[in-house]
Amino acid sequence: MAVQEARQGAGPGPGPGAHEGGCACGDCPHGAREGHRRAVAAFLLQRDGFAAGQGLPAAVAHSFSASRQWVSEELTQSAEHVAERGRAEGEAWLGRLWLRTALTVWAAVVTLLLAQSLTAVGAGWTAARTAGLLAALVVAGALTAASWFHRARGGALAPVIGEDNRLSTSRAVAAAWVLFVAYAVLVLVGRLAAASGPAERDALIAGLDLARGAGTVTVLAVVCGIAVLVRRVVGLRVLGQRLQKVRAHRPRAADLLTDDAGRGAFADIQYAVIGAVALAFAAVRLARRPDQLPDLPWGLAVVVLVSAATYLAGKYAEGGRPVILSVVRSREAGDLDAPIRTGDDIEIRGAGFVPPGAQTADRLSRMVVRIGPVHVHVPLVPVTGGFSNPGDDVLTVPVPADVEPGRVEVQVVTAAGVETNRYTIDVTD
Repeated sequence: MAVQEARQGAGPGPGPGAHEGGCACGDCPHGAREGHRRAVAAFLLQRDGFAAGQGLPAAVAHSFSASRQWVSEELTQSAEHVAERGRAEGEAWLGRLWLRTALTVWAAVVTLLLAQSLTAVGAGWTAARTAGLLAALVVAGALTAASWFHRARGGALAPVIGEDNRLSTSRAVAAAWVLFVAYAVLVLVGRLAAASGPAERDALIAGLDLARGAGTVTVLAVVCGIAVLVRRVVGLRVLGQRLQKVRAHRPRAADLLTDDAGRGAFADIQYAVIGAVALAFAAVRLARRPDQLPDLPWGLAVVVLVSAATYLAGKYAEGGRPVILSVVRSREAGDLDAPIRTGDDIEIRGAGFVPPGAQTADRLSRMVVRIGPVHVHVPLVPVTGGFSNPGDDVLTVPVPADVEPGRVEVQVVTAAGVETNRYTIDVTD
């Protein structure tokens, strides 16, 4: 009741204007990005103010439980507003990304032209250079068309964006190798079309023999297989509640080298780095010998295969189901030792309560604890710079009055929808 009276006394705040982040046009200074930035700034100010004990209505200031509930609900509403603005900003960012990817592709074509022009000084312009430039134009045109048709999903980057709205390392590595092999074959096609003699044509056709490009073909097959297998593995682990996944607001370049929480991931880093190094070697081999598929040495090919196996093993090893280890009565300084009663706070100790990437307030506010038949939303307890509750290894929730005395089961439902094991506690009168 105190919380409801406080909310009514606070009154409705000033409503957002027509341009408080609601539009996404590029010329408007109050676009999606500005709206998200303002919402984040307002939320941080509100959170730190509550952490310092400021802004509490008098109707709830006398009660610790009532003030905690009121603060948690206020922060939850603000966090939902921030999340809404974040999603709008992410959609607007994806809508602009197709043009950036197209410009990047054509900038690469111009760079190739400049490099060929500089290296042609003294050596002269050759048919191989013409074939390479034409192949680049074909690939760039195809990528530009794909960017246009998928402009709402990130342009040319749409195939490498995962279901969780993050860039996929396995798909990015596979896509890079697919584009490179397609470019190499187009170079041979261009040279074959321009060949005048049967001996030259036979030599170019022989350049496609498996004996010459076995290493490249093997690497291509493995990285493509890894991309498909990783998607299957992650999907099955999520459905089996052995891996927690939350959706990101928008993809970031750092996703290729980090996990869902933004921490550097060894498996992803080594796979991306070794794949890029091998791809650079293959590109140099193609530039030096444009009459055949790049003959990737077996030593380097095996290094890529080991890197891919490490990446796949890392995907199998990551994650885990959240677990409750113990539940105890929360005791403040000066309190007497006593059993758990309705109205008391309980401290749930365990691991994996906060999924990677779910550290934001809107995700934390979605955590629920089932105490018997009653669903209790975990209150947000702000501190300067973050939240003290909930945490990844400990949660504090009140035992509501609707819980009947006796033996009841406690279960945590995380922001990813994954349920923990059931833990039985005794609630007394």
